[in-house]
Amino acid sequence: MLTDTVRVITLHPGDVVLGERGDCLATLLGSCVAIVLTDPRRTLGVMCHIVHARPALSGHGKSGAYADVALHTMVELLQSRGLAASMCEAYVYGGGNMFPQIVPGASVGGGNAQWALNALAGLGVKVLSVDVGGAVYRQLRWTVGPAAPQIVAVPL
Repeated sequence: MLTDTVRVITLHPGDVVLGERGDCLATLLGSCVAIVLTDPRRTLGVMCHIVHARPALSGHGKSGAYADVALHTMVELLQSRGLAASMCEAYVYGGGNMFPQIVPGASVGGGNAQWALNALAGLGVKVLSVDVGGAVYRQLRWTVGPAAPQIVAVPL
């Protein structure tokens, strides 16, 4: 008897992955931000877990934790499969304020989220859904395919 198996890929801080239709991509976000890019037919998807929305310092290696490196890696993964980022659609999640009692205004998470939205606009990518900010963690799961990613907000 043959059974269908779903490949579940859990992203940790700094990870960038490419999934194919049926793969489940999952992560947990606080102030970090996840960007999901997918082709309009939803046959492929790339997801990143960005820790810092600032450029990687030279001499410290390439880490997907840094926003610019993560987004560049996503674009390269799409190009390796014949897709241009500008033809994709995006979802952006995370950017919570994990210390609202200490940082009542603008937070690291808010800066991360704004960077992601600005970077996608600069690439000409249409953003379908945004769920950022607030004093919550977010559990993100997306099975590459026609449905939108699922978000569960967990209060601090």
